[in-house]
Amino acid sequence: MKYTTEIVVDVPREEFIKKMDDPDNMKHWQQGLIGYEQLSASPGQEGSRMSLSYEMGKRKMDLVETIIKKALPEEIHMTYETKGVHNIQKNYFKEEGEKTRWVSESEFQFSGFGMKLMGFLMPGAFKKQSLKYMQDFKAFAENGTSVLNS
Repeated sequence: MKYTTEIVVDVPREEFIKKMDDPDNMKHWQQGLIGYEQLSASPGQEGSRMSLSYEMGKRKMDLVETIIKKALPEEIHMTYETKGVHNIQKNYFKEEGEKTRWVSESEFQFSGFGMKLMGFLMPGAFKKQSLKYMQDFKAFAENGTSVLNS
């Protein structure tokens, strides 16, 4: 399953990247994030890995993020691995005057009958969640609004 989402954030790209590239900020725009742990000696670099833990309702989910390409401020690409799901995330950041256009290309590869079925039956849920993270990042970057207060 592949889809693209995009949003324009009313902050200059340099400020956008500074806020996005700081893992301590993730809790402010990734609802459900309960913790992260760097797994690599050189965090934030190509090839580095980070463990992420989420709680969504009564469901807990642990992912491993790997940075596969980092060419900031233009782009950053990552993979996310969890049981039954391999997600490839390609993020592009375009300057538009004092604003930043964030284009995110997502590809989900499912293994196991249950995850394949969920991907087939609920593709809109994945896109909706991606867009929600983007909207929450926009609120955080523009106004300092954190999902921790909601």
